[in-house]
This record gives sequence, C-alpha cells and structure tokens, in this order.
Amino acid sequence: MSAALDDAALAAHLAETAGRILLTVRESGLFAGKALGRAGDQVANQFLIHALREQRPDDGILSEESKDTPDRLTKSRVWIVDPLDGTREYGEGRSDWAVHVALAIDGEPVIGAVALPGLDVTLTSGAPVALQPANTPPKMLVSRTRPAAEALAVAESFGAELVPMGSAGAKAMAVVRGEADIYLHTGGQYEWDSAAPAAVALAHGLHASRIDGAPLVYNQQDVAMPDLLICRKEMADSLIAACRNPDTKGRDE
Repeated sequence: MSAALDDAALAAHLAETAGRILLTVRESGLFAGKALGRAGDQVANQFLIHALREQRPDDGILSEESKDTPDRLTKSRVWIVDPLDGTREYGEGRSDWAVHVALAIDGEPVIGAVALPGLDVTLTSGAPVALQPANTPPKMLVSRTRPAAEALAVAESFGAELVPMGSAGAKAMAVVRGEADIYLHTGGQYEWDSAAPAAVALAHGLHASRIDGAPLVYNQQDVAMPDLLICRKEMADSLIAACRNPDTKGRDE
C-alpha cells in the first residue's frame, strides 16, 4: 500500500484487515476460550503495529497490547489502537467485538475506524453515513454482564429500553447504526477503548464526551478514561444533567 493513502483510508484498511486476521485465527480451530482471545490479541496487534510503523513512521503509537513508552507524548500525531475490543465475546464466538484504529492529533480524536468483523461492517470517520431516526422509546446500550447503576438510573429517568451488548466498540457503533440512541459508560476505560469509536461517532454527527460534558482528550500520560457518553446530539444536555445526579453511582465494563 502506498504511504500516500490518506489517514482515514489507512485507518479503515488496517481495521478491516486486522478483523479478517482475527476471523482467520478463530476459524482455524486451534484455540478456544481465553487462549483464542490471547492469540487473537497478539496476532492482530503485531499486524497493526508493524503496518503503522511502515506506513506512518514518524507518528506515535499507543496500543492496548504493546508496552507504552513516553515517546508518544512528544508527538502531535498518535495512532491509538485496540487490536481486539471484546476479547470475551470474540472467544465465545459472538459477533459483538471490534477492532479500533484511531488517529489523535494534538489530543483530539480526528480520524477513526471501527471494524465489526463478525457483522462484516466497518464504520469510519472518512465515510460517514446518514443517521437513522431516533428510536421510540430511546434505547440505551449497557454491559451484557454488569450494567452500571448510573446507566440503569438514567435509563429509568428517560424511559429508555436497555440493550445489553459486548464490547465498547460494538456498543458505540450500534448508536452510529441507529440500533440504539445512547451509550453511557461509567466503569473505567482506557484511551484505546474509546478513541476510534469517538472519532467515528463525532464524524457521524453524534455527541461524544465525558459524562460531565467535558471533551475527550487523548495521548495523555495517564491513559485511563473513567467514563464516556456517546449519544444523539439532541439528548446530550439532558443526559449530562442526569449523570450529575448524585444518587446514581455504580460500575460498568
């Protein structure tokens, strides 16, 4: 591939290719359960890291599956990747897992691609599509194993229908695809969990922020990101206000 390929196209190509690699690993029948998840994480990460170093040698890289170094903090352009978001779902043979490839420029999630290989779908900031009409009643995505008290309380106040789902990327893209209207997360994440989903969501005209409305800022020394809100813009102010209710506390994944 030519290095002249633009950043959005590169992100999409990398996410799609890593997704095909992950499907091949799973379909090989050589691994199962947690071993399958570990193998998928490592193989996809090696591909992404080597491809980014070849295609964008001057940029920084932050990956969940690679040792972090302070070098990225000196870079304006930093690629933030999660080679396999939803390792549990991947290992269980489900479809609600994803590959995240994002480019943060001066801390902003400017470019992103999220591949959903189990659905043969890739959504990218470089090719936004029209949003579907909002659901009635609104639908809120929550963890399929440990829904957060905050999300449950906000859903009740909005009269929202809860939709359990696996990975963060799958949840965020469900909002982009119109399958749901709100993804509210409060259980602690890392930059690689939300950078690509946030970039794709913003490019599609959705709201993406911290749950108090603060902007999402990436390529920080501390890569922990405690919370995330991705939703339709017309719902954002009310959701942020509801999140400030001190009576809603809990943990999600």
